Amino acid sequence: MRYISPMNEVHLGAFDLNLLVALDALLVEGSVTKAAARIGVTQSAASHALSRLRKLTGDELLVRGRDGMVPTIRAEAMRAPLRRALDELTGTLSSPRPFDPRNARVRIFIGTSDYSELVLLPGVMARLVREAPGVELRLLAVGQDPASELATGKLDFVIMPAQAEDDSQGVRARQLFSDRFVCIVRRDHPLAGKKTLSMSAFAHAAHALVSPWGMEGGYVDDALARHGLQRRVSIAVPHFLVAPHIVASSDLLLTMAERVAEVVAEPLGLAVLSPPRELQLAGFTNSLLWHERTHEDPARRWIRDVIVAEAAERSRNATAAATRSRTPQGPKTKPRRTTA
Repeated sequence: MRYISPMNEVHLGAFDLNLLVALDALLVEGSVTKAAARIGVTQSAASHALSRLRKLTGDELLVRGRDGMVPTIRAEAMRAPLRRALDELTGTLSSPRPFDPRNARVRIFIGTSDYSELVLLPGVMARLVREAPGVELRLLAVGQDPASELATGKLDFVIMPAQAEDDSQGVRARQLFSDRFVCIVRRDHPLAGKKTLSMSAFAHAAHALVSPWGMEGGYVDDALARHGLQRRVSIAVPHFLVAPHIVASSDLLLTMAERVAEVVAEPLGLAVLSPPRELQLAGFTNSLLWHERTHEDPARRWIRDVIVAEAAERSRNATAAATRSRTPQGPKTKPRRTTA
């Protein structure tokens, strides 16, 4: 019997992994000719592969028997682990299975503000409970570098206005819904009777500011500065839903998103006013952001579609409500007021 010096260790970096496919075929077929046909190579190539495998493993692997080639003890021990390894490798490299929402178990991290939580999350969660009860959401505050949080996997999605530089950082965006700015004050505030605020009244009022990251300034301050004006901010808070409660018990004025104002105005006894036309506060558009690294993941793609669908439904409902409020109801119907 020919003696082959065994190798101490196989280094995969220098190992031709095609040899593993050849070895699996040789062990299944017990024949160089049949193994070659099985993996679609010539008999010479299969024979050469066996020679290389013998050198690499330090074992004959297949030897001649009465009815053909038979595996050595070493080769027999390799058979099952090799098949499992090839099956796992095939599964790893194959396309992922279609996402099954009914049976999925996945946890998704979303960076957003309490504003977006109020506007979107009730409907999103209702859809998930019905269609994907095993999907869990974890809501986190967005940091000042959301692109990095998406790239590192700390967050799966971010809901906020998209920035021009996001695309260069591998961040994708899908617009969800738009909102406009309104002002709120308590109903017995001196300004509450005005439908639209004047520049003078607005600039001289004491303001509350929602600043998620504790920064001074914002859309309103930029708009005032273009007119050579500035406002006095008496209090700045990080949460959209806290500020209206402060306004309800003070003489402060708050400029905020209309969708939130519509929810809190009635229960808190607030008047909703239009900001000065001269400021030209155009509003903003919230987008769903995610990173290129998760773009093709079936679970996250399905959840993206759920969020987008819910945002579209909310926008349709808001448009329908606005249309109804502008449609004349006939002489017997008292027109609805647009301010509280």
